[in-house]
Amino acid sequence: MKNKYVDLIEQTFEFPQDEFRVEDNELYFHEVPLMDIIKQYGTPLKITYLPKITSQIQRAKRLFNVAMAKVDYQGDYHYCYCTKSSHFSFVLEEVLKNGVHIETSSAFDINLVQELFAQGLIDKEHYIICNGFKRPQYIENIAAMVADGFRNIIPILDNKDEAAELEAVLDRPCQVGIRIASEEEPRFEFYTSRLGIRYNDIVDFYKGKIAKSKKFKLKMLHFFINTGIRDTSYYWNELSKSINVYCELKKVCPTLDSIDIGGGFPIKNSLGFDYDYEYMAEEIVAQIKTICNQHGVPEPHIFTEFGSFTVGESGATLFSILNQKLQNDRELWYMIDSSFMTTLPDTWGINQRYIMLAVNNWDKEYQRVFLGGLTCDSQDYYNAEAHSNAVFLPKIQDDSPMYIGFFHTGAYQESLGGYGGVQHCLTPAPKHIIIDRDENGEYTTKLFAKEQSYKSMLKILGY
Repeated sequence: MKNKYVDLIEQTFEFPQDEFRVEDNELYFHEVPLMDIIKQYGTPLKITYLPKITSQIQRAKRLFNVAMAKVDYQGDYHYCYCTKSSHFSFVLEEVLKNGVHIETSSAFDINLVQELFAQGLIDKEHYIICNGFKRPQYIENIAAMVADGFRNIIPILDNKDEAAELEAVLDRPCQVGIRIASEEEPRFEFYTSRLGIRYNDIVDFYKGKIAKSKKFKLKMLHFFINTGIRDTSYYWNELSKSINVYCELKKVCPTLDSIDIGGGFPIKNSLGFDYDYEYMAEEIVAQIKTICNQHGVPEPHIFTEFGSFTVGESGATLFSILNQKLQNDRELWYMIDSSFMTTLPDTWGINQRYIMLAVNNWDKEYQRVFLGGLTCDSQDYYNAEAHSNAVFLPKIQDDSPMYIGFFHTGAYQESLGGYGGVQHCLTPAPKHIIIDRDENGEYTTKLFAKEQSYKSMLKILGY
């Protein structure tokens, strides 16, 4: 009878997969033996595998450039990285090796961009797309970048007042964009995004304010929806409406030449994940070209803002199972050596699903379990409500430690969890290591951060 953990995985999914395989009953992630990493660094442990960042960027570039070639698209494609997904220096350094641009969200983001420039990682020709609702400091920082000669910094006007506020502090002309307030998905709690300017107001806003300004040159229309790029009638309807607005605006605004379709290519959150990236890229490009041809306007340059897609699949989080607790006749708990609420907050906050696999003991029998975190909060758990399936893991053997991994956790978790700050129940942030490849293709590891100390946490608290 096939009741080993390896049998469960192989019978349920196509396995091995590109980033996962098993050798001697131990899991490899991008050909990196995870048990060797655990033996060297211990758990809990955060991992960033840098080569995956580059491969994701090159994949998207290839998809869109091939799609454009197929329909003889006349505009260019520009890949932007959303810094909010992960602000870490090692992430930005890897991202910027690939000739891409940056999207920002706040005032401090501009300070980060200035630091990248000081280090020689970007130049003044890079596109800096400035999104978000802009408080005075954000606007002042943008104006300072314009004054310093960053020719392609593009503040995206989120509301009508921002135009006047930005114009008041600029000392030279600046390219700008306008964000469309898209309609939310029908099942959402409200109808229209809080961000951007309504479809019907955009042309009049341009004519009444932007066109009359000596400091603004409208370059870009920005479109984004929360659900991301998915093959649904909702997505295609919103994209079509936005391109039609672009065409109407282009007829009265010669300087407009770019459409930013935002972000939202999904990442793999299950071994059964299925998404046709090639079809989606080709359909987006074809629809933009078709609508522009119908209006008799040139195709725009296409910008995308990929954050999670860029960095999400580079991340992994490893835990030890400290103990097992049978709390009633059917609920067996495996207790991890950290907290889901602080280490993987999306599992708690939005029931985010990740790929979860045993790291070792693949030859052992499996059983259904619930995973519990260390904090005293009743919400600090991970089970079938969050996971795509019931959670099955190998049975714990007295003579064999048990390790598990959550994979593709590289986006947002550190910033949402308050990296370096005060953690729930004062549970320390885990070690974080960076894995790369040398010129011979051998993997290398580097400790980026030690486990958070009690002294650093108490200092924040004023002790």
